[in-house]
Amino acid sequence: MGIRFYKPVTPGRRGASVSDFAEITDRKKRPEKSLTIRAKKKGGRNNQGKITAKHRGGGHKRLYRVVDFKRDKDGVVATVTHIEYDPNRSSRIALLEYADGEKRYILAAEGMKAGDRVESGPAVEPNVGNCMPLSCVPLGTQVHNIEMQPGRGGQLCRSAGMAATLNARDGRWAQITLPSGEVRRIPSSCRATIGIIGNSEHSSIVIGKAGRNRWKGRRPHVRGTAMNPVAHPMGGGEGRNSGGRHPCSAQGRPAKGGKTRDRKKASGKAIVRRRISVRYGEVKI
Repeated sequence: MGIRFYKPVTPGRRGASVSDFAEITDRKKRPEKSLTIRAKKKGGRNNQGKITAKHRGGGHKRLYRVVDFKRDKDGVVATVTHIEYDPNRSSRIALLEYADGEKRYILAAEGMKAGDRVESGPAVEPNVGNCMPLSCVPLGTQVHNIEMQPGRGGQLCRSAGMAATLNARDGRWAQITLPSGEVRRIPSSCRATIGIIGNSEHSSIVIGKAGRNRWKGRRPHVRGTAMNPVAHPMGGGEGRNSGGRHPCSAQGRPAKGGKTRDRKKASGKAIVRRRISVRYGEVKI
């Protein structure tokens, strides 16, 4: 796992970098056909055809790999047959073949390789790739793919290089520290996978040219100050203006440091300490 740099033979190559895909088992292998479905593009539009997510559209055709986030196949040993590339996420995925012949994709943890054996359940060892309830995980262990509600499937720490730390347990609650610095309590019956998500150098890759973002389905962004006042709160003005107000989105929501979380959100009661955010040169907790 590392980053590969090309010779600067073109302006797009100068400074650009890509993953070396060293952890991929077989780069010519097609994804498991029984675990793939067609991913239809929406271009950021809802069922009414209106754009609800801006700057999306186009991109390379993809097959969606069905990943097992629940890890609910207890008591059956699985063998990692391949570590594969997934175009739909920043992390790698591992193809498991269980002892009964069933195959599933899971998120590949750092250090996981073909031939490894993984298990799920409350009685398994806390080894990398094994999945178990937080009530069985040793304190201080780094975990990923963490459930927020028992049986719902992992929702936290699913991207490349992410992991949370299990700090404490009190009764039926477990306390974890997320990568953002937020401390949150979760039911200890929720499951998590041991280890750190692989491909941790993903955030260091330099795109290098606009075309690579178009391959990903990302269309160009337009600055709000370059728009007309009818299109954006920061648009208009005689000459070039810096906006005349704190940065905001096209809908008027603060874009840099402003609180946007709903105060009445039910899961807000589970936050012990909020994440550290930087706003206008100040660190706020």
